[in-house]
Amino acid sequence: MTEDLIRLGLIDEDDIILDEAALELALLDHPGTDLEGYHDLIEAVAIRLEAVGNGATSARERADALSSVLADEFGFVGDEATYDDPANADLIRVIDRRRGLPVSLSILYVAAARRLGWAANVLDVPGHVLVLVGEDATPVVIDPFRGGILVDREQLAAMVMATDTGGSPAVRHVAAMPNRAVLVRLLLNQASRAELGGKGRRALELYERMTAFAPGYGPAWWERARLELVDNEVAAARASLTSLLEVTRDPPLRQRVAETLAAIVAP
Repeated sequence: MTEDLIRLGLIDEDDIILDEAALELALLDHPGTDLEGYHDLIEAVAIRLEAVGNGATSARERADALSSVLADEFGFVGDEATYDDPANADLIRVIDRRRGLPVSLSILYVAAARRLGWAANVLDVPGHVLVLVGEDATPVVIDPFRGGILVDREQLAAMVMATDTGGSPAVRHVAAMPNRAVLVRLLLNQASRAELGGKGRRALELYERMTAFAPGYGPAWWERARLELVDNEVAAARASLTSLLEVTRDPPLRQRVAETLAAIVAP
């Protein structure tokens, strides 16, 4: 398991294939599962998208093709009824159920578009995840959780303002996510739900996975150390905090880590 995660961590950012990587992460919780059928479905989506999107050149046309294939034909939509079900952030279960969270569905949309050479990115919006299609002067934003519907500028601004107490402009809060950050976001959803459900060991396992394939993501080291301390694993927590010092250059965080290290004593 660790070798696979480390290998994912060593892959160049642009070489990560989002849906395949997310399936490999999900496989860690489904040992022995044959992924052939899941890869077949991903291929079937790409074949249909190529047919439906044949001749589509504008971002709007490509966005329409994506929603037509993934939502209308294959039935991938957001799970509003059981939103917090951990299955919604597990791509194996998402494909089984055709239901998921915004981030897991966005992975399917973006990966499908990229297979055809279309520009597409997962878009980080406060409190939500969307998909940006196109990279020219007129890109299009769609919401896979709501069947791939278009999100216009006013709706996007409203999403941002709903969670922005400072009233800052939307452009300051919306950004395309790097591939590895998308995968981290996927596992963060699982980890937060696990801890809320009283499953601290499960949450710790997920943070361990994050630090294995995304060692540069500092918050995962902090959460890992916090949970290790809950389990009285002091030496492990010190190691995690030391790793955090190696990857962060944020002065307040470095000070916080240093103070925490000084306050705990290894056995």
